Amino acid sequence: MQNIINGKFVDATNKATMNIVNPYTGKVIDTVPYSNEKDAKKAVEYAKKAQKSWKDVPVYQKAEILNKFIELVEENKDDLAKTLCKETGKPITQAYAEIANISISFKAFSEKAKHLYGNVIPAGTEAGQDKTLQFTTREPLGVMVAIIPFNFPCDLFDQKVAPAILAGNTVIVKPPHQNPLTLIKLTALLKEAGLPNGVVQVVTGDGVVGSALAKNPDVHGITFTGSTTVGKITYLNGAEHLAHVALELGGNDAFIVLDDADIDLAVEETVWGRMYNTGQVCCASKRFIVQRGVLDEFQEKLINRISKLVVGNPLDKKTEIGALVTKAACEKAVKQIEKVVEQGGKIILGGKAEGAVLEPTIITDIPKTADVARDEEIFAPVISIIPCDDVEEAIEIANSSCYGLCGCVFTRDMKTAFDVCSRLECGGTVINGASFHRSFEMPFGGYKMSGIGTEGVMSTFDQVTKTKTITLKNIYR
Repeated sequence: MQNIINGKFVDATNKATMNIVNPYTGKVIDTVPYSNEKDAKKAVEYAKKAQKSWKDVPVYQKAEILNKFIELVEENKDDLAKTLCKETGKPITQAYAEIANISISFKAFSEKAKHLYGNVIPAGTEAGQDKTLQFTTREPLGVMVAIIPFNFPCDLFDQKVAPAILAGNTVIVKPPHQNPLTLIKLTALLKEAGLPNGVVQVVTGDGVVGSALAKNPDVHGITFTGSTTVGKITYLNGAEHLAHVALELGGNDAFIVLDDADIDLAVEETVWGRMYNTGQVCCASKRFIVQRGVLDEFQEKLINRISKLVVGNPLDKKTEIGALVTKAACEKAVKQIEKVVEQGGKIILGGKAEGAVLEPTIITDIPKTADVARDEEIFAPVISIIPCDDVEEAIEIANSSCYGLCGCVFTRDMKTAFDVCSRLECGGTVINGASFHRSFEMPFGGYKMSGIGTEGVMSTFDQVTKTKTITLKNIYR
């Protein structure tokens, strides 16, 4: 496949390419341009030019184009889902679900864009303003860069691209270097739906491209989802020219199980909240902080349930656990498991790997001083169980992390549940459900090292627009 720059399919300026590998089979499934700074600069130039006219297109006309795009996605859903499955290692049923989310999100953002009303400050609200009327309008930031991660590329494409272009921005998509194919196809469908040249472009490559885009002074907004390490670099790159930067970064979410919890429910939510996408979820529950009174029951039922999960070819509809995104990612997870054991943990299920496939793994008896109990994020199907004595210790362990994305608590006592949620230092909390919860409507984002800003229908337009105040001075007699 090729880049899409100014509506044209093009190679990298130096003709370099990079292989895209199916992580389950280890076979090359396609190649994409190994782009460089020159390619990034070209894309910004075209985006800057296109934005001058795109910002003046009425919202309803923008929405009509996106409705056509939704129709094209539906027509091509089989190809899109299979592409996503093959290049990511994501189970095919989950790939179809991610493609289905495109319709939900683009429709929701389109409706919200039609209702971005301004505010009015009436005359006389403060001394000296008796004859003055003030009101606000929203204006686009300008040229935006969307840097998208490998784990949910389509979902994040939805969250970033839809609101940005509806608000009148142009967007350059920097897809994940491991699996950019589906996003190239989605960008091509936007072009087919009638989006003008230069409004949405896609430039493939590694971090060199991302940095070049973020550093460009003609880029006015950057929305990034990925690791905290790369997020910091992106933030600094944007700071050079005071670009608006929104970051959704790492997480090490706490899953608190108290003595009065519904253990069967907690086990099922563990399957959903930790094993989905083979454990590669930013807001997945990763630290399972379990009160000792129910520890044995939780572990026994968890082993029984997790051991039944089907591990296999992601293209098989029966598969529940596929491959990690690369063999290297799997090797990293294995080393992290070994480290947890060295620091006191005990493997009670799984732990073995082959290629890019890691068995679902449960580690227990992890001391609260272990790295994984605080800041070590394992992006794999690994359940780390940390015993605790009471609710106070559970909260202490949960808040000991440098991350603060999401968290959850299981208890039948709603007063305790609300108390725990109010004290957890994170951006989202769930009662009697896994922390892996992200609707398109909600404002999603974290505290501490988990990011800056939020995404969602409720809040993204605040990230992709500027507020202008217009004053009618002495308008009243």
